[in-house]
Amino acid sequence: MTKIFVLLLSLILAASASVKCYVVEKENIRIFELKKGELSLKVTNWGASIVSLFLPDKNGKLGDVVLGYDSLKDYTNDTTYFGATVGRVANRIGGAQFTLNGIHYKLVANEGNNTLHGGSRGFSDVLWKVERYQKEGPSPRITFSYHSVDGEEGFPGDVIISVSYILSGKNQLVILMKGKALNKPTPLNLANHAYWNLGGQNSGDILNEVVQIFGSQITVVDSKLIPTGKFASVKGTAYDFLKPQIIGSRINQLAETKGYDINYVLDVEKGKKKKLAAIVHDKKSGRVLELYTNAPGLQFYSGNYIKNLKGKGGFVYNAHAGLCLETQAFPDSVNHPNFPSIIVTPEKPYNHYMLFKFSTKTHY
Repeated sequence: MTKIFVLLLSLILAASASVKCYVVEKENIRIFELKKGELSLKVTNWGASIVSLFLPDKNGKLGDVVLGYDSLKDYTNDTTYFGATVGRVANRIGGAQFTLNGIHYKLVANEGNNTLHGGSRGFSDVLWKVERYQKEGPSPRITFSYHSVDGEEGFPGDVIISVSYILSGKNQLVILMKGKALNKPTPLNLANHAYWNLGGQNSGDILNEVVQIFGSQITVVDSKLIPTGKFASVKGTAYDFLKPQIIGSRINQLAETKGYDINYVLDVEKGKKKKLAAIVHDKKSGRVLELYTNAPGLQFYSGNYIKNLKGKGGFVYNAHAGLCLETQAFPDSVNHPNFPSIIVTPEKPYNHYMLFKFSTKTHY
């Protein structure tokens, strides 16, 4: 009886310590700003998240093109992943499980029976360490790091992650994500989950924005958005953005998902590791976003399930208030041997590159 009492007491104390640690983490949240020319970026160490990005429109007027909150507290309670770094594995893992080297791993399910963006407390919901903060100079930057421990959300092995935000060139944002497994092979697939609205975060929906996606195929999914392992051509479908298309022109064809939420297989030019993944153009503001990456896939999400969310300046966000362009590996890759592998080892690190080029040129 005494042993049982001691065991229960130790479990209660451990839980209490965990809660206390979580509260302390939330108290240490900060915002950091990087500025270069007319570009101004704010990020937070909670979830290594983008808070705002100000840049000029065709008339030189500055505007914030990223959805988010005024209060840092709102980021700790956020369920939409506004601006966040998501992982250990971004997107979905079917059945919240996978097998690696003969060992079966059961993960934390947080979207029905599946795992989404790393589980109930993924990388978007932890405090990251600030490794480097350089406000000025030719390339202002900040680097966050996080140590994910063996067993976190069910994933094997210890992993050290870093995310760097760098202002480079004229109106350019570079995001570098790196990771290294310390002791065991483990899946790793990070993504940035910013919601973009080039008209301005308080301008309404993105249905009139023009998008071009350089992906000829999608990974086919079931009713729960879990890949079947098959690929399908986009040609002649609502998913065809090989030529510039207005987002809202065919969105009503996707009634089941209320809009776009699909992974594109990015086309690769022979001999090139980095490719142009997507272009977005807001005709009213004249703003253009060009996205380059070394990742094999791009999840295009049109903010289908945003509903009555109070954002910056009291503006209320609803469905399609922003769009996500999440460069990443394919969803559920751990359960599909025919997909590019996302397994990292101490000898094989993780390296994910994104370049966002902003301008006000008219591409169309």
